[in-house]
Amino acid sequence: MSTQPDHFQNRPGERCSTATEAALLEQVCEALHEARPLQIQSGNSKAFLGRQIQADPLDTRSHQGIVNYDPTELVITVRAGTPLKQLEAILAEQGQVLGCEPPHLGDNATVGGMVATGLSGPRRPWSGSVRDFVLGTKVITGHGKLLRFGGEVMKNVAGYDLSRLMAGSFGCLGLLTEVSMKVLPKPRHERHLVLSCDQSTALQRLTEWAQLPLPITAACHYQDQLYLRLEGGEASVQHFADSLNGTELDPVFWQQLKEQQLPFFQNPKPLWRLSLPAHAGQLEPSDDCLIDWGGAQRWLKTDLPETQLRDIASQLGGHATCFTAGITAQPFQPLPALLMRHHQQLKAQLDPKGIFNPGRMYSDY
Repeated sequence: MSTQPDHFQNRPGERCSTATEAALLEQVCEALHEARPLQIQSGNSKAFLGRQIQADPLDTRSHQGIVNYDPTELVITVRAGTPLKQLEAILAEQGQVLGCEPPHLGDNATVGGMVATGLSGPRRPWSGSVRDFVLGTKVITGHGKLLRFGGEVMKNVAGYDLSRLMAGSFGCLGLLTEVSMKVLPKPRHERHLVLSCDQSTALQRLTEWAQLPLPITAACHYQDQLYLRLEGGEASVQHFADSLNGTELDPVFWQQLKEQQLPFFQNPKPLWRLSLPAHAGQLEPSDDCLIDWGGAQRWLKTDLPETQLRDIASQLGGHATCFTAGITAQPFQPLPALLMRHHQQLKAQLDPKGIFNPGRMYSDY
């Protein structure tokens, strides 16, 4: 049983109760009866990502608030319409953070949108993705039922995988109403450094460092500058920082990187993200490229044809996603036929009438 203070449970004044969840369920049931597709939306901060669809909007912002928070157990349960900045502020009061460091990409980002898009920030390779922190969910399915999957502890595995499937599903599998997540303590010590080195040298050093127990929690390279964030125990952070002989960096850099506010992102060319093995070498041809996640995420500003970009990513064992709306009819990398069939079978089980965000990820999904 939770022993946290009362103000962590259904804070007074929040526009949230089981009534809003019931209202959402009623809207879904009406849509099912009328075979009417729904476009799930909240803050719309990431509406640019994925395919544009035509469907009736289903707004979840009224369903917000903290359901349960036990700082001592590092677990929080929150409703999907809760503003992401509100959740982060509540965690900060207790010296805790979301380990996946999710980007907002706008002022109105919500918890549901964070889970649905599955986007993670610079800390992702060292701490984990959104999916890794999801413990349980409540979901309204395409059968018109409100179901709970998973729980509030890592050892509760009942339905756990299905909860994780909601991360990165872009609302295509059901309407998320509530999520339980593991959180992390804020690091005790940190240093932020920038070193001068070319891209090839940076990738080589990052590959070598990945094999060692070093206190790196973010690593980015752009225009012959390697940016590092070191976090952890004071002795280990200080020792590694001293060995690098780098220049101190304003920590706001990581916020600007996460929120795509660095000058690199202002380039008017289309923005593509290549997700690659961390050991993948330097890209050829080399357009305007920013390396994140220690080499596993490459941001490209380029006019190269979509097919060429995806061929490059595939040859390196990864995939390419377009982050600029209107550039391609397939923002996400097309799936192999067998994998797409599995996706379609899963959707048929959870959303048999195909009312949730139809076509948001793929035209036939």
